[in-house]
Amino acid sequence: MRIRALGLTSALALCASAAAADMTFNRIASFATPRNMAEGEDTSRATSSEIISVTDDGMTLVYTDSPLGVIGRIDITDPANPQPLGNVSVDGEPTAVSVIGSTAYVAVNTSESYTQPSGYLAAIDVASGDELARCDLGGQPDSTAEAPDGSFVAVAIENERDEDAGDGRVPQMPGGYLVTVDATEGGLDCDSLVQADVTGLAEIAPEDPEPEFTDINGLGETVVTLQENNHIAVVARDGSVVSHFSAGATDLEGIDATDERGALLFTESQQDRKREPDAVQWIDDAHLVIANEGDMDGGSRGFTVFSKDGTVVYESGTSFEYAVIEAGHYPDKRSDAKGVEPEGMEIGTFDGTPMMFLLSERGSLVGVYDMTDPAAPELMQLLPSGIGPEGVVAIPERNLVVTANEEDLGPDGGVRAHVMIYEYAEGEAAYPTLTSKGADELIGWGAISGMVAGDDGMVYAVNDSFYGYQPRIFTIDPSQSPARIVSAMDVTRAGRPAQKLDLEGITTDGQGGFWLASEGRTDRVIPHALYHVNAEGEIEDEVGLPKELLAVQRRHAFEGVTMIDGTLWIAVQREWDDDPENHVKLLAYTPETGEWGAVHYPKADPETGWVGLSEITAHGDHVYVVERDNQIGADAVTKKVYRIPMAEMQPAPLGGELPVVTKEEVRDLIPDLQAWNGFVVDKVESLAITGDGTVYVSTDNDGVDDSSGETFFWSFDLE
Repeated sequence: MRIRALGLTSALALCASAAAADMTFNRIASFATPRNMAEGEDTSRATSSEIISVTDDGMTLVYTDSPLGVIGRIDITDPANPQPLGNVSVDGEPTAVSVIGSTAYVAVNTSESYTQPSGYLAAIDVASGDELARCDLGGQPDSTAEAPDGSFVAVAIENERDEDAGDGRVPQMPGGYLVTVDATEGGLDCDSLVQADVTGLAEIAPEDPEPEFTDINGLGETVVTLQENNHIAVVARDGSVVSHFSAGATDLEGIDATDERGALLFTESQQDRKREPDAVQWIDDAHLVIANEGDMDGGSRGFTVFSKDGTVVYESGTSFEYAVIEAGHYPDKRSDAKGVEPEGMEIGTFDGTPMMFLLSERGSLVGVYDMTDPAAPELMQLLPSGIGPEGVVAIPERNLVVTANEEDLGPDGGVRAHVMIYEYAEGEAAYPTLTSKGADELIGWGAISGMVAGDDGMVYAVNDSFYGYQPRIFTIDPSQSPARIVSAMDVTRAGRPAQKLDLEGITTDGQGGFWLASEGRTDRVIPHALYHVNAEGEIEDEVGLPKELLAVQRRHAFEGVTMIDGTLWIAVQREWDDDPENHVKLLAYTPETGEWGAVHYPKADPETGWVGLSEITAHGDHVYVVERDNQIGADAVTKKVYRIPMAEMQPAPLGGELPVVTKEEVRDLIPDLQAWNGFVVDKVESLAITGDGTVYVSTDNDGVDDSSGETFFWSFDLE
């Protein structure tokens, strides 16, 4: 059999004529921050990339790493192959960095307590790591910005509140302020430091301003957000306030405002929701844009464009969040708080077009907007990022954009913090690979865990227990690019969404309905079971395990189901009590007779963690399975498709010795996953094969919980 790649549907295909292709951003590389640790260091320590900047020549990235108390440096001379340049220690917690020329201006928090804040601004030579100058700031710094002409640096002194004191409310003294200081060839002129007073401006806790983010326009004016005060101020170079205004509020309709229910229901509202802005950027000298992450009482889940005098020019409402929802990146567990949480932001001009790069901290996506008309921003693209994008820098002269992603889930199978690099070039957008955009209604989705190809050219998929109160069957049109979810059908029992299901497999029943495999939880009295549903998604029959299997069952069970000549075959993920080491059962159940049987499948011996099955489907003379480990990134070893001769699928009775089938490797999926230039995700969960031999594969994004939210849906061809 010859395997022919189809170019990773909607992910890697370029236009036949590059000259006629559109310009798009695509990720070309990622850099795990532990790579910057020196030889012999303990790489299991928490690390992070938070705020990021770049040298004027565009060749060296500098990011803050708060857990390690360092700034990290990356050589991007070849942006597709970033190289570590090591870390530079600072005396405290680095909170922000701005680079002018080849000098990094690093804000460092040295506070003893919330009530005794302190910090300094250091000028550090990027190449050598030597400290050139240091200015005391008198308080706890949060963010920095450099003037477009490189003449000075602004620092937002937040003097942040203690969330455990006074019900976490402001005021909590001392209040914050804004600092500006001249940048010199030698680093810093501390005698030029100006402290701008921004007290008495806001309606909310005017005596305790908490500056959050800052940016400088071409006139030398600094805009600063006061997040907890829901206020914005524009400050001149001499420290005088040019203008100030409330960030205001907006009404949100059609949102999910309830977390922890395991369902995506965009039917609720929040009235008069305070914006409470985080990041702010000048679009031009007269217009600015804020990211409305929220903090205490707010977070309107989008962005707002203002004139410098405070006039609202554009309000995004729910449009950004809806785009994130359609891409499968909605963080359901943050629904009651701030939804997708727009936080970081950058403005850069590419080919004469001013663009905004808006970070969804919890959705782990980057929205790319055309800001040519500040009153009518246009969403151009969504880019996949690492977990928790915090900082972003545009490098237009090299057609690059870089994000810093702060979440580090540790060395034991978790995703490490990453810096990710994108290039603006001719070609098609590689992401998203699956979307519900264009459906008749807003469809939230995620955690795709099983698939089957229908006779109608569609692919049908199910979600797993992350959405335990909203089990669904999705209809996917794979002929479009990206593949499109065109409808979603609830799995119901007695007319209501079924609950306590962990759907991991789906196959057609030949009569318009489906058989679904649900992985139970033996620790929660949730059974491993098969469910027969009709064409409307109503459960008509439930099949539990026979006593022979109940006696040996374990937690990790049903991970796929397929139909062969009237018999259902179910893949069991990992060994049960009676299985030999590195052998798992392929269970057979015949609905007409109620008979059970099984064969043994020999899986790989894991190098680290565990290896198991995550899908099964029949096609032609073979049965195909997905075998994978639970490892991520560079530690991933086994993400493969194997096939078993159909003739060997002869089940033996349960309780006795089972025949062992043979397997043949069909495709190693790790190179496919590497082609998206991020980290290799662990959960390859779904496989569907059409009658003509087209194989569709999908990953499970874990409902965007401790996950980048990336779903990869692609195809290859069997011949």
